[in-house]
Amino acid sequence: QLQLVESGGGLGQPGWSLRLSCAASVSTLDYYTIGWFRQAPGKEREVLSCISRSDGSTYYVDRVKGRFTISRDNAKNTVYLQLNSLKAEDTAVYYCAAQYDTTVQAMCISPLVDYWGKGTLVTVSS
Repeated sequence: QLQLVESGGGLGQPGWSLRLSCAASVSTLDYYTIGWFRQAPGKEREVLSCISRSDGSTYYVDRVKGRFTISRDNAKNTVYLQLNSLKAEDTAVYYCAAQYDTTVQAMCISPLVDYWGKGTLVTVSS
């Protein structure tokens, strides 16, 4: 059983930067692609970015390109999401997720998630 724990959320003003972390409970994620999602109040959950375990390839949806950066530290079994130039509309619960044996494109375009974290809240308000 793979467990994912997000951290790093908080409250800040527009223009703020933040780094979210997703720590995995297992010692290896060799066959899992990791993705970041978010769900704003009253809206459906949406995918933001995905990263491969094997070669570090990444995928971003258009709305976050240039502002968010996904990365991973395999030695720490941790995936990060750097959020820059935050806006009020970025307010949401941010989730990480793992999908077995898939590409970043497949997970980000048509996710079939195997494991979810419980989320971390990011609030951007002036």
